[in-house]
Amino acid sequence: MTHDFLIIGGGIAGLSAGARLSELGRVLLLEAEPALAYHASGRSAALYEAQYGKPATVALNLASRADHDSLDGGVLSPRGLMVLAGPGQDALFAQDVAQMGLAVMSPAEAVARVPGLNPDAITGAAAHEDAWDIDTDRLIQHFARTIRASGGAVQTGAAVTGIDKTAAGWRVVTRDGNHLARILVNAAGAWADGVAMMAGLQPIGITPYRRSVARVPGPSGHDVSGWPMLMGAGETWYAKPDAGQMIVSPAEEDPVGEAHDAWPEDLTLAEGIASYQAFVREEVTRLTASWAGLRSFAPDRTLVLGPDRDDPSFIWVAGQGGYGFQTAPAASRLVADLVGGRPPELSADIVAALSPARFR
Repeated sequence: MTHDFLIIGGGIAGLSAGARLSELGRVLLLEAEPALAYHASGRSAALYEAQYGKPATVALNLASRADHDSLDGGVLSPRGLMVLAGPGQDALFAQDVAQMGLAVMSPAEAVARVPGLNPDAITGAAAHEDAWDIDTDRLIQHFARTIRASGGAVQTGAAVTGIDKTAAGWRVVTRDGNHLARILVNAAGAWADGVAMMAGLQPIGITPYRRSVARVPGPSGHDVSGWPMLMGAGETWYAKPDAGQMIVSPAEEDPVGEAHDAWPEDLTLAEGIASYQAFVREEVTRLTASWAGLRSFAPDRTLVLGPDRDDPSFIWVAGQGGYGFQTAPAASRLVADLVGGRPPELSADIVAALSPARFR
């Protein structure tokens, strides 16, 4: 059987693209790992903040909002965002306030919103409520069901070992056999350049960066469930309520070279906890869990969406960085529009800023 679309990658990028493309033909999605959303998509802080990212990313965020509100009954729930600055961070703080449209508040007002903060450590605080948790599992499962409901297939444990161009499109080799498709979609995250080279095409320069997270107990005596996401000025760290506890990250971006199943380093986690610790009254004495993921960026830190310049039957859905979930509805719709020959809803300059052709 020849499929219309074969998608490599079972994270949010591949699943959302597959769901949109299933309106145009039969989809086969292959994920190398034993479960969907195994790597970056399964290790995301999952916040929808529309003004977060480069201009093209912000355009995708804004264009995705209606779908986030409606898909599967809506996948957003209120969270809010608060940025905190300490000594020497005035410039970073002012930049965050301007970029994200935050309302500046006094340290006392910040503590009233988030009991447990240490007002003596705060030189700047600002917040808004237009930031939302994303139900990542609901979104993942919605897109997977859409693919299957349209007659497509989603296969896990299907690592790709070879790719060949054929007269009719592509032959993709896995341990369990060969698959044929007219169009090949590269949604392999940190492995996207490797997929391109396997297909005989030029890599873009997708670089994976490690991002580590620890889960720690919330401050005793406080219900943290209604707290906003806390972020250090310039995104030097962040902390977010999670199942009655707090997930804390140093927000590091350490290039890792070859893509792999990432793990956190103790010293990096300690740095993140120390940054968070500086703004709260209660000492963090233990971790209840820790993990790491790979955020993959193109050289200009903007998503890569659309046909390869040298072969339009090879489609890039890559370089999501930390924006994969919040951009997924509009990013996948753009890919389907480009493949289907429909006029994109996004402006021509945004489409060009996202196009793989910008790297040639």
